[in-house]
Amino acid sequence: MRIFCVTSIKNVPWSLPRSDKQITTQAGDVILYQGKYVVLYYGQNSWNFTRIARIKNVSANEMHRALGNGNVTITYSLGK
Repeated sequence: MRIFCVTSIKNVPWSLPRSDKQITTQAGDVILYQGKYVVLYYGQNSWNFTRIARIKNVSANEMHRALGNGNVTITYSLGK
């Protein structure tokens, strides 16, 4: 049984500030893992993470339909 799905793992070339807390991810959570990996989840996973963003009002099924099972390129950017 698969308990979570990771859509994207981006290794950041430098460490980012962390504020890790025990959380359970939800669909659409953008997580900083170990200060250097940016991960987009479309399912649940409990661990010590820093949540840095969330795509609102999206279900795991909707994310899975949009992103599928194959390789996906996701571009992260900072808003103004």
